[in-house]
Amino acid sequence: VGLPNVGKSTLFNALTASKNAEAANFPFCTIDPNIGVVDVIDERLDQLSKLSNSKKKIYTNITFVDIAGLVKGASKGEGLGNKFLSHIREVDAIIHLVRCFDSEKITHVNSKISPSNDLETIKTEIVLSDLDVVQKKLEKGKKKLLTDKEIKILENTLNQLDKNQKVDVNNEEEKFLSSIGLLSIKPKIIVCNIDEENLSIGNQYTDEVKNKYPDEKIINICADIEDQLSGLDKNEKEAFMQDIGLNKTGLKQLIKEGYDLLRLDTFFTSGPEESRAWTIKKNTLAPKAASVIHTDFEKNFIRAEAVSCEDFIKYGSAEKCKENGKLRIEGKDYIVKDGDVLYFRVNPWPYFFHAQVN
Repeated sequence: VGLPNVGKSTLFNALTASKNAEAANFPFCTIDPNIGVVDVIDERLDQLSKLSNSKKKIYTNITFVDIAGLVKGASKGEGLGNKFLSHIREVDAIIHLVRCFDSEKITHVNSKISPSNDLETIKTEIVLSDLDVVQKKLEKGKKKLLTDKEIKILENTLNQLDKNQKVDVNNEEEKFLSSIGLLSIKPKIIVCNIDEENLSIGNQYTDEVKNKYPDEKIINICADIEDQLSGLDKNEKEAFMQDIGLNKTGLKQLIKEGYDLLRLDTFFTSGPEESRAWTIKKNTLAPKAASVIHTDFEKNFIRAEAVSCEDFIKYGSAEKCKENGKLRIEGKDYIVKDGDVLYFRVNPWPYFFHAQVN
């Protein structure tokens, strides 16, 4: 999300390696949401697939949604209004994109470039949109469908939003508010769209954002560079990045920060048929991790055979890891670690998934 002409559609196109989103030098060139699904390239999976001689390799993925630009007063119908915020009520996290570069060629909806003011505009419009959602839920007719507990949560939330305070909720309350699509409680990453010259060192605009929002996740990306990179093959991309001194693409930065923000881990299954990456929340127990593969696996879980990705790659297979004492037998209380290569044994016996060990 962001104001018009800050580079949202350009960045979206670059991240998703597509040209689906129209990027133009006028406000509201995006009306309908643009949606792109991106593979999370993981070198560990590449190595596992090669070692297992897998027929298929399946990365986990992230979906990006690009919506129309927000303007001050959108909640009251200014610009295109903020009805399109409904398109992102089911996302897990929000990227707040702000313009941190000067250009006479690209117009700005405000006369002065001020990323901190832009961020306040975005925040205000999201809060006003959430107020509308909560108030509608508390309408007399709809109240009958809510429990007393849910009504209390909504009333407390309404009070906090009215005062423009951060919505402070526990896990149970957050789960309920997420189910109605409240945007204010969603974690966010602030992305500063900066010019190429200042990408590595920042500028006065990125300093302004860091000083105003010291506790937020903030990364600098040059949407124009990312757009150029998206059209290159692997070798050309590596050469171009080396030339400009870029260590990591914006996509990789966003994925890394996104996984950290959402507290996500990756585990793997690997065998001759398929090597695959799976996404789970940190501190997930083995039976719950198994349910990501198939819901029946959780209730029929017997045990997990686990190998660290490093050991699998070092020894070349789960069998070799077993021979070298590196394969672990884990029960229902095992907390899956990032990079685990897992083989689940579940009832009815035998019920194999990506069998690695005989």
